[in-house]
Amino acid sequence: MGLKRTDEFRADAVRIALTSGLTRKQVASDLGVGLSALNKWILAHRDTDVVSDMDLDLARENERLRRENRILKEEREALKKATQFFASLKP
Repeated sequence: MGLKRTDEFRADAVRIALTSGLTRKQVASDLGVGLSALNKWILAHRDTDVVSDMDLDLARENERLRRENRILKEEREALKKATQFFASLKP
C-alpha cells in the first residue's frame, strides 16, 4: 500500500512544481512521487490559492528568462564556431 501524503505535502509539491522552474518530472522524482500523482494534485489545486498570483507571475518571468538565456547561449556558440571557421580560412 502506498504512502499517504498529507494535504500540506501535496500543496507544497504543487507550489514547487509551479514555481521552481524545474520540470514536473524532476519535481516528482525529487519528492519521490509519481508524475501522474503530481499532475493530479496540480489539477486539483488549480483554482486554489496554493500559489499566489505574484508567485505565478515570477515563475512565468523566470521561465521566459531561462528560455531567453538558452537562446542567447546557443547564438553565442554559433558565433564562436563561425569565428573559428573564418579564422581558419586566413592564409
